[in-house]
Amino acid sequence: MNAPSRGRLIVISGPSGAGKSTLLKKLFECCAGLAVSISATTRPPRPGERHAVDYYFLTPEEFQRRRNAGEFLECYEVFGRGYWYGTLVSEVAPSLEAGKSIVLEIDVQGAMAVLERYHAAITIFVHPSSTEELERRLRGRGTESEDSIQRRLEVARRELACADRYQHQVVNDDVDQAVQEICDIIRSKEV
Repeated sequence: MNAPSRGRLIVISGPSGAGKSTLLKKLFECCAGLAVSISATTRPPRPGERHAVDYYFLTPEEFQRRRNAGEFLECYEVFGRGYWYGTLVSEVAPSLEAGKSIVLEIDVQGAMAVLERYHAAITIFVHPSSTEELERRLRGRGTESEDSIQRRLEVARRELACADRYQHQVVNDDVDQAVQEICDIIRSKEV
C-alpha cells in the first residue's frame, strides 16, 4: 500500500486592505480540498471573533512560552502595536503529513520564514491594482484611526516592494476572478 502523498503548503500574503479575508472565504468554497491554518495572536478578540475559530487568542506570557519552546513556524510583532501573531507548527505539520493542502494567510516577513523550512511552498501575493485603491479600502472600513491607516500604508509599501519574491501575484480588483486565478494556480501545482 502506498503512503499518502504530502499535502501542499500554500502561502498567501498581501498588504492590509488587499482583500485577503474575502478571497480566502470564497476560495474555501470554490477550491475543494484546502484546509486553513488558524494563527495565534496576543491581541484581544474583536467583536464576533472566537478562540480556535478565528485565532488562537493567547496571553503574551503563553505566546512567549510557546515561542521559547519552538512551537511556532513563524511569529512576529505586527504593526508595532505590541501584538504578536504566529503560525503554530501543530497547525501545519499534521495536515501536510496527512496529505492535506493547507493555506497560510501571513505577512511577508512570516512568508520568508516559512520558505526557509518549506522550500516547495506555493507563494501567492495578493494586492489591489494601486496604492490609491488600497488606501480607499482601508479608509472605507471605517474601523481605523488616521494613525493606524498611515501605519498600515507604510507597512503596505514595504510589503508591495517584496511582491516579486513570490512565485505568483494576483491583482484583487474582482474577487471572483482573483479566486479563480488562485484556484488555477493551486491546481496547476498538483502532482
